[in-house]
Amino acid sequence: MLFLNHIPNNRRGLVFKNGDYKRLLLPGSHFIFPGEEIHLSDVMLPFHPPIPLNFLLTDARLTDQLEIVEVLQNQIVLVFQDNIYTQFLKAGKYAFWKGEARWAFRKFDLNDPRIPNDLNKEILQTLAAQEAVYYFIVYPNHKAALFIDQKFVEALEPGGFYFWNTALAVDVVSIDLRLQQKEISGQELLTKDRIMLRINFVFKYKVFDPILLIREVANLDEQLHVIFQLVLREYIGSLTLDEILQRKEEIGAFVLEKVAPELQKIGLVGHQSGVKDIILPGEIKEILNQVLIAEKNAQASVITRREETASTRNLLNTAKLMEENPILYRLKELEYVERIMAKVNEINVNGGSSLLEQLRNIALSKENGK
Repeated sequence: MLFLNHIPNNRRGLVFKNGDYKRLLLPGSHFIFPGEEIHLSDVMLPFHPPIPLNFLLTDARLTDQLEIVEVLQNQIVLVFQDNIYTQFLKAGKYAFWKGEARWAFRKFDLNDPRIPNDLNKEILQTLAAQEAVYYFIVYPNHKAALFIDQKFVEALEPGGFYFWNTALAVDVVSIDLRLQQKEISGQELLTKDRIMLRINFVFKYKVFDPILLIREVANLDEQLHVIFQLVLREYIGSLTLDEILQRKEEIGAFVLEKVAPELQKIGLVGHQSGVKDIILPGEIKEILNQVLIAEKNAQASVITRREETASTRNLLNTAKLMEENPILYRLKELEYVERIMAKVNEINVNGGSSLLEQLRNIALSKENGK
């Protein structure tokens, strides 16, 4: 007995008997023999047969209805349906129904993980969500180096970059091009007079060749520490403690000049440097404090003696003037009388001598009584 089956316009039918493919059924009504089964496939979707595709491609009638896409190793194919991205294909063989849907395919070689800039960003974001691509950001004021399988490929300017997720190792190393500051703290150095100091040193620098820096230096902090440490040791070791304290402001300029050639070799340029702190041992601090106190005491003694000498000189000059000028001497007497009278509550005047003469005698008697 035959069975009548209808195939819709948006379907194709694959006839199987006992698990073996027999024939293709196009849209319309068809008679099916007993024991045969029909597998329906939507032509608007990629073709996913119930058996391996190669077993079906021996049917020329079926092959004419399909668009076959082969993806080789180290390749990836993006699938577009009616100009809309739908999926990506890894290595293998795939089939899509012709006619109803407009399929388009774009193939990429994974031997170069870099993705062309003309690929739509929305597609790239979808691929990133599907873990088909990596995404790296190079921020403003930065520059980066692209390495593929540990080999430098190119420099990258600020922006976002996508790379295919392949067996190749992709690494993006970014370098900040802005002015940066580093501090070398607690550096112990021996002076010429055998005193151990601890110095905190600060310097500022910029990267002028980031690619050179990335290729030449594995650990920038360690490299800078060694470069500045050697120059500081050379400079501090050539001076006594007193000389170091006197030339503290000169140390930065000297060090910056000495390290300039070494910095240039690794793509850096120094901008400013200087000593932040000089930390002395406890016993040296105590000695310096004692010296400072002695110096200040000596300065105070000199000032005191100078003031006493000036006062004595002024008194001598005044005495000479009064000796040479009786009027001035008289005025000086009146000045002293005025000072005494300011402290007297009551005065009794007797006799016929003048008031001024009596006051003068009182003042002289008080002075003699002392």
